[in-house]
Amino acid sequence: MLPSFRFVRRFAALVLPCALLVASGCNRGDHPQQVSQQAPDFVVRDGARTVRLQDYRGKTVVLNFWATWCAPCLDELPSLQQMQQQVPQVQVLAVSIDDDPVAYADFLKQYKLKLFSVRDGSEGANLRFGSIRVPETFVIDRNGVIRRKFVGPQDWTSPEIESFLTKL
Repeated sequence: MLPSFRFVRRFAALVLPCALLVASGCNRGDHPQQVSQQAPDFVVRDGARTVRLQDYRGKTVVLNFWATWCAPCLDELPSLQQMQQQVPQVQVLAVSIDDDPVAYADFLKQYKLKLFSVRDGSEGANLRFGSIRVPETFVIDRNGVIRRKFVGPQDWTSPEIESFLTKL
């Protein structure tokens, strides 16, 4: 007897997220496998803008995956903005995984976000990095190599982080 469609759908809904967490679990923590690897390129089309990670080659990039509905992300955004002002040679690229373009646009207007941010509702960019939770941030050096991965909100104005970024 074949399982019912409802059973298969429920099974997939429960097992697939768990499998993704287990598979990505090895990529979290102090020494994720991406560190010292070439950052995967991506293209995000956000309205009339097209953003390619490779266009930032030659600059240190702080690639932050975030969402408007993520409270820790919102706590982190002010320090990212402040770090961008204090360390202008570092390019912050904030990629929102919001699927609702209106909510994202309203958020940008309401909070006057001064970071360079794009919306990737398809989540193609973060999935290329193996990132399934927000906030997660990758520091990419001038040669396109991932040097650090931060999981969760950070104080981007801390002397340790600013020193690390200015030395890249």
